[in-house]
Amino acid sequence: MNSLTTYFPLGWQHYLAGGLFVGAGASLLFIFTGRIGGMSTVFSSTWSFVVQRPFFQQPRFVGSRGWRLVYAAGLILGALLWWLGVADGAAQSTRVPVWQLLVGGFLVGYGARLGNGCTSGHGICGLGSLQWPSLLAVLTFMATAFLTANLMARWLA
Repeated sequence: MNSLTTYFPLGWQHYLAGGLFVGAGASLLFIFTGRIGGMSTVFSSTWSFVVQRPFFQQPRFVGSRGWRLVYAAGLILGALLWWLGVADGAAQSTRVPVWQLLVGGFLVGYGARLGNGCTSGHGICGLGSLQWPSLLAVLTFMATAFLTANLMARWLA
């Protein structure tokens, strides 16, 4: 079997298109507004509406949550359009157990907080503007992802 069909059984073109759209969206946001579209900050600023803890009430979250909600809504709308157009409304599923998805989501969120940003903020915007801390963060993200994926593949095999 061809390695492309092994790793991308549904084709690779939509992944490329998605990456181009995400990159274009983050780039246009930065070009027109000077703002960095990192999703971990979108997440934190959204929580500032309902969580009154000092961390979530920082001026950087409260003062930017309006445009960040619009940004997040655009991502959700894009996913909906993809689901309706490319996936033809078909149910998407994974063989990954729910507990692994929850643990993975928690660890990714913790890592984003620890790294003061996520792959969209550091990987797309930070690398695009040649920021040294973002390069270190992305290298750390990727090394951790490669290690975790290989350990999980061996553990589950």
